[in-house]
Amino acid sequence: MEMEDQIESQKSRGVSKENLISEHTGSLGCCGWFIVIISAIFTGLLCPFTIWFCVKIVQEYERAVIFRLGRVLDRKAKGPGIFGILPCTDNMVKVDLRTVSFDIPPQEILTKDSVTVSVDGVVYFRVSDPIASVVNVSNADFATRLLAQTTLRNVLGTKNLSELLSDREGIAHSMQSNLDEATDHWGIKVERVEIKDVKLPHQLQRAMAAEAEASREARAKVIAAEGEMNASRALKEASLVIAESPSALQLRYLQTLNTIAAEKNSTIIFPLPMDIISHFMRDK
Repeated sequence: MEMEDQIESQKSRGVSKENLISEHTGSLGCCGWFIVIISAIFTGLLCPFTIWFCVKIVQEYERAVIFRLGRVLDRKAKGPGIFGILPCTDNMVKVDLRTVSFDIPPQEILTKDSVTVSVDGVVYFRVSDPIASVVNVSNADFATRLLAQTTLRNVLGTKNLSELLSDREGIAHSMQSNLDEATDHWGIKVERVEIKDVKLPHQLQRAMAAEAEASREARAKVIAAEGEMNASRALKEASLVIAESPSALQLRYLQTLNTIAAEKNSTIIFPLPMDIISHFMRDK
């Protein structure tokens, strides 16, 4: 805790994290070096038995942070592979560097326009600095999970419902930036954040469905009215063309008769144009 407090106090003055750790490594003091030498002598005398406690192996995806008499042994974590430690004075902590994914539990959030929604997501992160993830925070994984839930509520609380439904990518990017900045001194790198699902209240779903249905009906009526207007204009133009030539009307009647006859009806009632009768009346 003393080392962590000193790191936090000096970080506020602009000192880098690497320089802070280097200041606290290797300064064991006379008493510390005496204990280390005694431990090394006993380890050498009991070599056949202590070899199993001295040799350690870490996997390719792991790193080992070694504490010697409570202090970090080196600025760089050990591994992967095989290395040795002193069994009496050294303590080793393994850190997994693989990417971890976890689901953010559904959070009840009040949006900016006073709508209550339930939102969940998924976060992908990994350990980028093994020493900082062990020294600066007691449980980096658990702390990142809690911070992700809080960040989700804080970010979505500044968004309207329409923005929440349409701008998921922007919200995820904003959450990733906030999380990455907050967990940087923990040695955690947030790689990706995604919004999985947005659940609306049932009453709001029905209201939105009714609004969408009314909007579709209004558009359908407008389209039908536009169709009627275009059809009336076309009929007007057709009537003007027929009025210019009386024979065009007779040809149109014949086309209609041909269409009716194609249906194979037994009886056809067809109106006779007055223009045709007028020719016979003039002859008489």
